[in-house]
Amino acid sequence: MISIYLKEIRSFLSSLVGYVVIGFFLTVLGLIMWVFPDTSVLDNLYAQMDPLFSVAPLVFMFLIPALTMRSYAEEYQSGTIELLYTKPISDIQLVLAKYFAYLSLMLLTLLPTLLYYYTVHQLGAPQGNLDSGAIAGSYIGLFFLASIYIAIGLFASVLTKSQIAAFIIGAFLCFFFTWFFDFVSDLPVLIGTYDDLVERLGINFHYSSISQGMIDSRDVIYFLSMTTLFLVLTYYMIKSKRN
Repeated sequence: MISIYLKEIRSFLSSLVGYVVIGFFLTVLGLIMWVFPDTSVLDNLYAQMDPLFSVAPLVFMFLIPALTMRSYAEEYQSGTIELLYTKPISDIQLVLAKYFAYLSLMLLTLLPTLLYYYTVHQLGAPQGNLDSGAIAGSYIGLFFLASIYIAIGLFASVLTKSQIAAFIIGAFLCFFFTWFFDFVSDLPVLIGTYDDLVERLGINFHYSSISQGMIDSRDVIYFLSMTTLFLVLTYYMIKSKRN
């Protein structure tokens, strides 16, 4: 399991695509935080990181499927999946090794954004005048969001040999489970009856809740359950293809 984990990490770090993806992520967030006039901290004269945490889910929706699209699709396309089958690990260990590898890479990608926090902290008047609790909650929310998107991306990649198809499926599923239930809950037929229940089925509701700095056990259970669901689906797809 450790060997597969390290293989995925090395494969990413030795690929130019990996650095391009990380650079794109940090560039987009940097432009939103410091350049675009509607969201720039410097133009709004208010020390906050809300623009970063409001846009990061949208960036993740495309970034993470782009990272995970090759995880299984490339293995099936090149035939190297047969080599993985010969290794002394179970299918669930294979799934978890790839999952934790991509989760580690996403944490590595998020790490440089702490520089944004430090900068905003220094720019506050007085210095440090910002809601660090809410920011910490937002980072935890991003971690859980990444965990679900990675599980969805792995599931999408195991469905097809085409990396492009895996990206499209992964991005669509991320969008669907993030915002579809918000749209449905706004339907007139549901307002005042089941709108709150339907809204709670979506990722965005729970991410928004954690981003306020309140770590609710119901939100944590939701994220863990959704992540586990897609990892289990990935496991059964691998098992069925092996058989």
